[in-house]
Amino acid sequence: MKDSPIDSRRLLLCVLLICCAAGFGVATELSSTSGPIPASTPADALALPAPGPGDRCAVCGMFPAKFPKWCATVLFKDGHAEHFDGPKDLFKYLLDMAKHAQGRVERDIEAVGVTDYYEVRSIDARRAFYVIGSDVLGPMGHELVAHPTRPAAEEFVRDHQGKRIVGFDEVSAALLAGLDEGRFEAR
Repeated sequence: MKDSPIDSRRLLLCVLLICCAAGFGVATELSSTSGPIPASTPADALALPAPGPGDRCAVCGMFPAKFPKWCATVLFKDGHAEHFDGPKDLFKYLLDMAKHAQGRVERDIEAVGVTDYYEVRSIDARRAFYVIGSDVLGPMGHELVAHPTRPAAEEFVRDHQGKRIVGFDEVSAALLAGLDEGRFEAR
């Protein structure tokens, strides 16, 4: 017996609901159009390849494997991974892929991960919260210190004199230039 269109749609809807309930997601563009992430929703842990001893940061040339507390990774759909010695260089890469990514484009990206400062585990960079202007320096000086939740970022601000918490979509070339120059505009 042939399925009717209604049965096929119901089946598809059921499959999508089961996938969502199981925690599977659909890859999205780098820019979020759904607005800010609720503070109670933690950035998911990601299983990303670790940098090897010969992997170099595509922005500055440093060796990310030497900085496990700061490592950031872009995983492409073809399985290739680019590693960075910190979130600052990751964002420089993402904001200027024409310069740093050798022909790759944003839609080629499968996942973007940063290291949760306290847990030293890879988390979804798009959902992380970043503290700027703290007394904690990364391999390249002032950094975006990644946390999986806003409360974790707020605790870090209190403990380390952080100046500001930003989300993925708030990171701009001007903000990165400010970090390089030691400027941390508070809101």
